[in-house]
Amino acid sequence: MKQTLYNGFLACLILSTLTQCSSTSAPQTEEVAINDGFDTSSLDRRYRPQDDFDSFANGGWKKLNPIPSTEGTWGAFGILDKENSEVKLKGIIDEVSKNKSNKPQSDEQKIADMYRSFMDTMLIEKLGLNPLQNYINEIEQVKQLDQWVALSGKLQIIGVPSVVGIYVDADDKNSAMNAVKMVQGGLSLGEKSYYSGTDERMKSIRNEFVKHVDNLMKLSGKTQTNIGKSLLDFETKLAAIQLSNVELRDPLKTYNKVALKDLQKQSQNIDWVNFAAQQQVITDTVVVQNLQYYQKLNTLLNSVPVDVLKQYTLYKLIISYSTYLPSAFKNERFNFYGVIKSGIKEQKKREIQAIDITESIGEGNILGRLYTKKYFPEESKQKVSEMIENVRAVYGERIDQLAWMSESTKKMAKKKLSTFTYKIGYPDQWDDYSAINITASTLIANVISNSEWSHKKMVKDIGKPVDKKRWYMSPQTVNAYYNPLNNEIVFPAGILQAPFFNPNADDAINYGGIIAVIGHEFTHGFDDQGAQYDEVGNLRNWWTEADFTNFNNLSKSYISYFNKFEVLPQVFVNGELTIGENIADLGGLTLAYYALVRSMKGKKEPAPIDGFTWQQRFFLSWAQVWHNNIKDEELRNRILTDPHAPARQRINGPLRHLNEFYKAFDLKEGDKMWLPAGERIKIW
Repeated sequence: MKQTLYNGFLACLILSTLTQCSSTSAPQTEEVAINDGFDTSSLDRRYRPQDDFDSFANGGWKKLNPIPSTEGTWGAFGILDKENSEVKLKGIIDEVSKNKSNKPQSDEQKIADMYRSFMDTMLIEKLGLNPLQNYINEIEQVKQLDQWVALSGKLQIIGVPSVVGIYVDADDKNSAMNAVKMVQGGLSLGEKSYYSGTDERMKSIRNEFVKHVDNLMKLSGKTQTNIGKSLLDFETKLAAIQLSNVELRDPLKTYNKVALKDLQKQSQNIDWVNFAAQQQVITDTVVVQNLQYYQKLNTLLNSVPVDVLKQYTLYKLIISYSTYLPSAFKNERFNFYGVIKSGIKEQKKREIQAIDITESIGEGNILGRLYTKKYFPEESKQKVSEMIENVRAVYGERIDQLAWMSESTKKMAKKKLSTFTYKIGYPDQWDDYSAINITASTLIANVISNSEWSHKKMVKDIGKPVDKKRWYMSPQTVNAYYNPLNNEIVFPAGILQAPFFNPNADDAINYGGIIAVIGHEFTHGFDDQGAQYDEVGNLRNWWTEADFTNFNNLSKSYISYFNKFEVLPQVFVNGELTIGENIADLGGLTLAYYALVRSMKGKKEPAPIDGFTWQQRFFLSWAQVWHNNIKDEELRNRILTDPHAPARQRINGPLRHLNEFYKAFDLKEGDKMWLPAGERIKIW
């Protein structure tokens, strides 16, 4: 599924006798129909499923669904999210906005006034930078490094990032208690390879970044020259001392628990205690990703002129709030991060953006509370619960059958599986949002109040037991996640609808959709990261040495397999970055298939639909859930930053390792999807 980064490690989305078919597999009729949730209009019959399953299953859909000018990528997630936002959430916003008697500080009042504040463009243009002027003045008043460090900490309360970020979450080695965690940050381009890449695309992005910074600073009234170049130089040096995305995947390497006073010794000229205190973070110990980063950061920050650090922080402030500023600032941000970096041609209409802004209140849960009342049927909880338990049972059977794992490790794996918990739909308890102050004429103050509320909520957790009832996604989110620290899988209401879940659809369609998603999240508990956490969520080795070596060898083989996928000329999938999601896809498909088999025991075998067997419909459903069109610019960005493989490789990649797929479509040696049996990887 799509990745959600709250704690840096939530992994998210996004039988009876087999019936074989002819070598062509697909019926040659040209009918276009939707039967029991099965959509044949997505097919492109010019392709053979044995040669290119994605093109066969989704070629028709891709032609009918070009990427909107406001997007860099377009698929099932985007379409469902658009429907959620522009129809359902917009309907709620319109309804509460028409009510003239909303009580002050009620959910309805906050929703209506946040929307109005973003739509009041005349006032926004009139105010200019005035709502941020106090913060700008504080930046200007900085004279030395210790003042800059303190201010950088303070600004994080209102969502302005810097070279180090602080958050509170479960301690990886004591998951029942919260810990303060400090992570690297501050790269405007998002990933360190943007600063070191030598191809023309990377060079162009860096050159355009310099122009973008200069433009934004001129809009902010700064007349100094070469600010953009100075910031690029600083961030290039910052990137050089940071861990890569692949290195950040190692939970042992990135777990370094130290006394805060000892961290101070790592960088003697930087007062990290005060940096934390400025955010109301008072603690004796912290968990840091990389101790060497603080040593090197000490040297770097002491070598950079304070004026450059001030310019850097001013840029971070303005760009963080540019969406809420006059159109010149907003357009400048979009031109660089949208047009140049992602290939998006057009901004969304303001009323659509206003929905996203309004949705942000209370971490999405204020609108989410109203959304679930109106759109989430309670009976879905029971149905999804039954699906989850079906998958759990199948996973246990799969563990029993593993040839590469010893009995002692199997026992521990099944213990972890048995303690998996799950959440469905929405939280059982909602937070208190009364401290969030929203008015119709103070957009930036509204955003700041919302950020301050979220920050205060976080710091209240310091030193306290972990709240196992907490959600890290809002109910309307079209996604799902696995949290290894809670050993839990979570399915918001937003994803529990077609095409992922349709209670009226053919079973094969639902099992290829939502059940594969459930299996995917289950498997995250046993991917390259999740497998290092035990049944209560602690980072602890529960494997025998030989079994963990076997698991790592299988993972390495799967990494090598994905490394060979060329998505653009000389641009390849990063198998190391995507290995967790790739393992989860392979496991999710396997679990869903055999969960479907299990559900059919004692029943009559389903009849073909439009000539497709239930086995074929299962795999077609899987492929059609992930159908996607993507622009080259966005694809390049995701190769560097996204822990998921691109959709085409997510679809075709795991299928080549599943014997069940070979039987369903009668693959033969010589077919392009064929892999020799000895090269097919089976992990779970």
